[in-house]
Amino acid sequence: MYLGLDLGTSALKGLLIDAAGQPVGSSIAPLQVQRPRDGWAEQDPASWISAAEVVVQELLQNFPAPMRALHGIGLSGQMHGATLLDKSAKIIRPCILWNDTRAHVEAAELDAMAPFRALTGTMVFAGFTAPKLLWVQRHEPVAFDCVHTVLLPKDYLRHWLTGEFISDMSDASGTGWLDVGARDWSDELLAATNMRRDQMPALVEGNAPAGVLRDTLARRWGLPLGITVAGGAGDNAAAAVGLGTIGAGQAFVSLGTSGVLFAARDTFAPNPASAVHTFCHALPDTWHQMGVILAAADALEWYANLVGRSARDL
Repeated sequence: MYLGLDLGTSALKGLLIDAAGQPVGSSIAPLQVQRPRDGWAEQDPASWISAAEVVVQELLQNFPAPMRALHGIGLSGQMHGATLLDKSAKIIRPCILWNDTRAHVEAAELDAMAPFRALTGTMVFAGFTAPKLLWVQRHEPVAFDCVHTVLLPKDYLRHWLTGEFISDMSDASGTGWLDVGARDWSDELLAATNMRRDQMPALVEGNAPAGVLRDTLARRWGLPLGITVAGGAGDNAAAAVGLGTIGAGQAFVSLGTSGVLFAARDTFAPNPASAVHTFCHALPDTWHQMGVILAAADALEWYANLVGRSARDL
């Protein structure tokens, strides 16, 4: 048995599958977004842990025998969020989410620096992690000085599960600090935002082992010891693997909180001037290109109400 945990913006979802990939059971726990100012979007990482506890406990209650046969855990989740930890691995401030636009000035500054488009293969957008850290440095210098580690949202969940600081290539691609062609952190890009490699998590491919479930959690939940937690992926790359969109010529469209056009590629062939993201895929030696808008389903609902139709019909 395998458990997938998907840390979304509005909910954390758990899916239990068997060795053939067939669903056995699922659970969902809602999450709230805080918007302290216009254009801001934050979440308390502690709420992710609480949601994960709810999901796991519900699965244990409803599917006890399959959960006791658990062999591995996979993670996917919302990309770009800046989760800042101090040297004791304590949260410094609420996570700044992917759809937060406060760092638009910093994003434009970084995008104008030659190395960013050349190494990331993508324009620097306000939602990326790198400009958020530059914003924190300028507007919350005390918090910035305390930053020991920066994690993406699902990787903070991994840290709680395993004690490890690890990310995968697809999710790391959305930070603005990854040399996407080389599949490694770029010291040059980090330095441009006054960050260092030692503040970054270790990197693995999405299908590689990335920690083992803590014994304390395994015993508390009545699970086997030594359960592997996989590298996982950013939400869209994970969805692509689930859909079989892993090779050149394969693509999909999704409409959710954001709208996405996703195309798999066998090579790193960026075109940053097009405003299309070029990221590492969740599988080794593969990449993908992705066009994203921040409001999709909500905009469709608005238009449906305007013309007296249902979003499903449209």
